[in-house]
Amino acid sequence: MHAGDGTSRNVSDAVGAGFAGAEDGAPDEPAQLRATAEQVVREAADHLRGLPRPWEVEPGDGVDTKSTPTDVVTASDHSVEQLVRSRLAELRPGDDVVGEEHGGQARSGISWVVDPIDGTVNFLYGLPWYAISLAAVRDGRSIAGAVIEPESGRLWSAALGGGATCDGRPLRVSRQTDVRLSLLGTGFSYSPQRRLRQAAMVAGLLGDVRDIRRAGSAALDLCAVAAGWIDGYLEHGCNWWDWAAASLIAAEAGAVVRTPAAPGRTPPDDGLGADALFAAAPGVADELADLLRRHGAAEV
Repeated sequence: MHAGDGTSRNVSDAVGAGFAGAEDGAPDEPAQLRATAEQVVREAADHLRGLPRPWEVEPGDGVDTKSTPTDVVTASDHSVEQLVRSRLAELRPGDDVVGEEHGGQARSGISWVVDPIDGTVNFLYGLPWYAISLAAVRDGRSIAGAVIEPESGRLWSAALGGGATCDGRPLRVSRQTDVRLSLLGTGFSYSPQRRLRQAAMVAGLLGDVRDIRRAGSAALDLCAVAAGWIDGYLEHGCNWWDWAAASLIAAEAGAVVRTPAAPGRTPPDDGLGADALFAAAPGVADELADLLRRHGAAEV
C-alpha cells in the first residue's frame, strides 16, 4: 500500500481519478466546486444551529430509528438535508443530489453526496463531534468536498489536486513511522452481531498499537487523519455519504486512503473487507493494513 500503488490505486478509483478539461474558474472545475461545497455547508451549519437541540427537548421528540433501535435519525437530519438540496438546486440547477435521508441517484455530470449530520448519536446526546458533509462527485469519484463542525464552526475542505485545508490552513498527515506508536480511530456497526466481531478485531489490535479511539463520526475521523491528530483509521459498514467528502480531504493531505466502492463499482479485494474504509499516514499504512488483516478485518 505504498503511495502510488496497492490501496492508493483504490483511492483514484473511488475517491477521485484525474480531472482534465476544465479551464481555470470553470463551473465544474474542482476549485469552484469546493467553494460551492464550503458555502453550502456553512449555510447548513447556520441552519442547524437555529433548530431545537435534541438534548434540550423531551426525550424522543423529533427522533426516529432506521436499521436498528440504535441507528437514529432526527428531525434536524431531515431539515438540514432539505436545506442543502434547496441551495444546490439554486446554485447548481440540474445537478443530481444523493443524500442519507432522502436518497437519490448520481448520474452523468456533477452530482452531490450529502450527509446532513454525520455522528447523529453524538448530536442527539449533545456531544460536539458531529459534522455536515458535502462532496461533489464525477462518475462516482469525489473531486471536491467540505465538512463542517457546527459546534465549533471548523471547516475542512479539499479539491482534487488542490490540497486540503482546515479553516484555510493546509493539512498534512502525521509523520509517524512506527505502527506500535500509532494512535488509531475506528467505529462500530449498528448491528449487534457485527459489533461483536469488530470488538474482537479491535481487542487483538490493541496490543500492537499505542491506542484506539472511537469518536462517533466517520467524516471527522478521516479529517483527524488529515490533520495528523490520529495516525490511522479503519471502519466497516460506512455509507457513501459518510466518506465521500472526508476521504478526499484525507487523501489530499497525504494519507493512504482505501474506500469501499462507490455505487455501481466493484469493491477492492485487498483483504481488508469489501466495505472497509481505511486511511493512514504513509509511514505506517502498509504495516497497519497487515496488522488489520492478521486480526481478521476481512471477516468483520
